[in-house]
Amino acid sequence: MEKLVQQLKAVGFTEYEAKSYISLVKLGTVTAYQVSKDSGIPRARIYDILKNLVEKGIVLKEENTDGAIYSPLPVDVFLERAQSNWKQNYQDLSKKLKQLEMIEEKPDNRVLTLKENETIISYCKSLIKKAKKRIVISMWDDMYGELRNELEQVGEDVQIQGIALHVDDPVKTVDLHRITHFTEAPTSKKWFILSIDGKEMIYGSSIDNRELAFYTNDPVHIYLLEDYVWHDVLVNRLVRRNTDDLEQWISTERKKFFMEE
Repeated sequence: MEKLVQQLKAVGFTEYEAKSYISLVKLGTVTAYQVSKDSGIPRARIYDILKNLVEKGIVLKEENTDGAIYSPLPVDVFLERAQSNWKQNYQDLSKKLKQLEMIEEKPDNRVLTLKENETIISYCKSLIKKAKKRIVISMWDDMYGELRNELEQVGEDVQIQGIALHVDDPVKTVDLHRITHFTEAPTSKKWFILSIDGKEMIYGSSIDNRELAFYTNDPVHIYLLEDYVWHDVLVNRLVRRNTDDLEQWISTERKKFFMEE
C-alpha cells in the first residue's frame, strides 16, 4: 500500500490525498468519518482533504439527510485523466525545455560526470535515439542487454559498428570479442563506450562496478576512443584470420607494455 501512496504522490497527490483516494476506492461511497478511520488520517484534517479532492474532480460529494457522503472517481476514468494530464504536461515541459536548450549558450568540448545506473542508461538510450548515421560501441553483455532494444530499433536506419563481449546474437555488424584469459580474469575491468555520429559519446564502467560514466562532445575524446574501438576490432579480426599463436604473443607483449611482469 505504501508503494501505491508513493506512486500517487509522484503524479501530484499529497500523502493524505493519496491515502483518502485509496480508501475511497476500497470502500466505495462512504462518509468522511469512514475514510478517516480506514486511512488513518486525523478527523480534524479529513474534511479539508476531501474538499481539495472534490475541487480537483477526483472525489464526488453528495449531500443527503444524514450528511455528506463521498465517492471516488472511477479508477478507469481517473487513470485516463491522469494519463491525459501526464501527456499534456510532458509535451509542454518538453517544448519549453528544448526551447531553453536552444537559446542557452552551451560551453564547447564538455566532459560531464554521470552518476547512478538509471541516469546513465537513460542518457545512453536518449543518445541512441538521436543517431542519424552511425553508432560505435564497445560493450560487455550487461550494458548491451540494457540497450539491446534501442540498438535493434535504430539498426535498420543507422550503421552500428564496434565490438561486444559475452553478448548473444548482437547486431550483425558488431564484432564479437574473442574470449581470452585477460577478459575472463577476475581483475579485468569492464567498461563501455557509446559514440553517436562522432559528435557525442558516453563511456564508463560496467553496471557491476561503480555507477559512474562520462558524457562528452569533445572531438579529441571521441576520436581517441573510437580509434581504440577500431583497434580492438582489428586485432580480433587479425587473430581469427591468422593460424599462428597470436594470442600468446599478444598476451606477452601486453604484459611488457604495462610492465606487469
